[in-house]
Amino acid sequence: MENNLSILMGEKKANIADVHKGTGLPRTTISSLYHEENPNPSTKVVMKLCKYFEVTPNDFFGIKGERNYG
Repeated sequence: MENNLSILMGEKKANIADVHKGTGLPRTTISSLYHEENPNPSTKVVMKLCKYFEVTPNDFFGIKGERNYG
């Protein structure tokens, strides 16, 4: 699944080591998300990253607008 981790890291001028320190997530997990090699990150991982970058899951995954399910 596509994500905006590389964009978020660029905006914050953070590298993988910074994100690792700030979230406690393994560097390999962060790297695989950065390179979009992890198609299905866990909710726990996504929420830690969202908290660190102060964004919503929609921001993290680049989901814009509202969907009409009715």
